[in-house]
Amino acid sequence: MFAKATRAACAVFRGIAAVPVVVVGIALASAGAHAQTFPSRPITVIVPFAAGGPTDTVARLVAESMTKTLGQQVIVENVGGAGGTRGAGQVAKATPDGYTLLLHHIGQATAPSLYRKLPYKVTDFETAGLITPVPMTLIAKPGFEPKTIADVITYVKANKEKVTYGNAGVGSASHLCGMLFMAATGTPLTTVPYQGTGPAMNDLVGGQIDLMCDQTTNTTGQIKGGKVKAYAVTTKDKVPSLPDLPTLQASGLKDFEVTIWHGLYAPKGTPADVVAKLNQALGVALDDPKVASRFADLGTEPEAKNRRSPEFHKQFLTDEVAKWKPVIEAAGVYAD
Repeated sequence: MFAKATRAACAVFRGIAAVPVVVVGIALASAGAHAQTFPSRPITVIVPFAAGGPTDTVARLVAESMTKTLGQQVIVENVGGAGGTRGAGQVAKATPDGYTLLLHHIGQATAPSLYRKLPYKVTDFETAGLITPVPMTLIAKPGFEPKTIADVITYVKANKEKVTYGNAGVGSASHLCGMLFMAATGTPLTTVPYQGTGPAMNDLVGGQIDLMCDQTTNTTGQIKGGKVKAYAVTTKDKVPSLPDLPTLQASGLKDFEVTIWHGLYAPKGTPADVVAKLNQALGVALDDPKVASRFADLGTEPEAKNRRSPEFHKQFLTDEVAKWKPVIEAAGVYAD
């Protein structure tokens, strides 16, 4: 009887011990299945700004190439408002299956410091790769009096009460650049916020506002077409597509450097193999000569290969959050 009981107990133990192995096997098979079946339907990339702006331009160039690689339509949807936080918040709450993504710029790193009531956390996203670092330009309405950037700095200091600076809203790239320009020159200007870069640019071209700082993806065509007056670029080095423009650093604003980088995100919990597949398709897009050529026309270039991985993007985002926090706190600019 003792032997039978022992054999029965051992059989039960073997059955219990076998369960986790089966469960783990099922889990691994399920994880691998994601990459094999993804994507099986169209993917939506949310751009948290109005159509026609610089981030929208980047998104549409990348989406067209990713569509070919993934074999499913990659659709760009504009969900503007609240400085980009409305669209980002929508993606943060989306099902984490890789079918709803976010393409955002530097605002992903500055929003935690700018907004007192942010409806999401930076950690609510999976990083899928950096896309492109975009320089910015300081531009003015046609016929603006100063001839050089040095003249601009002198002019705004002497006329700060009447000079107007336009931006695409709190948290936008143009807002951040303007905030740094005012801090660097020690000159607060009358700020005119718009709901998007498009309306702001229209008013600048029309002479309703004096100055604006915006990405080369949005300003290069206007500059080359003579529709706006350009003074300087915000990068440490000169921009090849705009060789006549000096840098703000070389023009007397020491350590002034703003580059508006863009990245692709998925909701937190998106399977790692799906993120990897998205990252691979993004890499193909950035290596596409047509995309690179179009980026060059817009004054930018694809992100370097050694900076495209989800892991690099994650650490870079963490570093950027830490970098901008003291800048924004010192400026004392917040939004609800």
